[in-house]
Amino acid sequence: MIRMENVKKAFGSKEVLRGMTLHVPKGTSMVIIGGSGTGKSVALKCILGLIQPDSGAILVDGKDAAKGDRDAFLARFGMLFQGGALFDSLPVWQNVAFRLLRGSLKRPQSEARDIAVEKLRRVGLKPDVADLFPAELSGGMQKRVGLARAIAAEPEIIFFDEPTTGLDPIMAGVINDLIREIVVEMGATAMTITHDMTSVRAIADNVAMLHDGVIKWTGPVAGMDDSGDPYLDQFIHGRAEGPIEAVR
Repeated sequence: MIRMENVKKAFGSKEVLRGMTLHVPKGTSMVIIGGSGTGKSVALKCILGLIQPDSGAILVDGKDAAKGDRDAFLARFGMLFQGGALFDSLPVWQNVAFRLLRGSLKRPQSEARDIAVEKLRRVGLKPDVADLFPAELSGGMQKRVGLARAIAAEPEIIFFDEPTTGLDPIMAGVINDLIREIVVEMGATAMTITHDMTSVRAIADNVAMLHDGVIKWTGPVAGMDDSGDPYLDQFIHGRAEGPIEAVR
């Protein structure tokens, strides 16, 4: 579904992606791991076309991601943002139905609300949450609302940006389980970036280790512990010593 071939991106003299190659099969869950500043978010933004790579190719379902109808292209994606990114001036249901109330996906307001309530139910929130505002919700509830919004338009591809950041271990486990269940139910292709190894093991089919702008290792999640790759081994075990230099 997603192919990145030798993608490079620099910001001034700072080379972020130095030839990233990654293949994400349709209907699978790929998790990209790596330290802060290694280019994980830049890679997602390049796929979405929010950032234009300097060279290389990005194909989505076999087609050049940079060409064609932009609105139709973006309509295929859902996104769960790291900080939730909810609109604090809108009630929860309008946050969830944001894409269904405007643009090419626009639905009648009553229909959009019904879809929002159903998606809230799918992530474990009761209908009365629909009329609350984000500030009235806990961090875990806000994350669930963000997840409901990500799936509201039935996307083919869903991106998850640090989905468990700021959550306690129990709520992080709930979110991980929801992500896994929903991705499987929808048959969606998922890409997640995270530092949380518990999340990796819970939601990944395949894992890619990004370091210094290139993929150092990629393979099935079951192969992580015996990969033999020093970068991956150091990262997943949180070792201070190894080829990845800790910033002091």
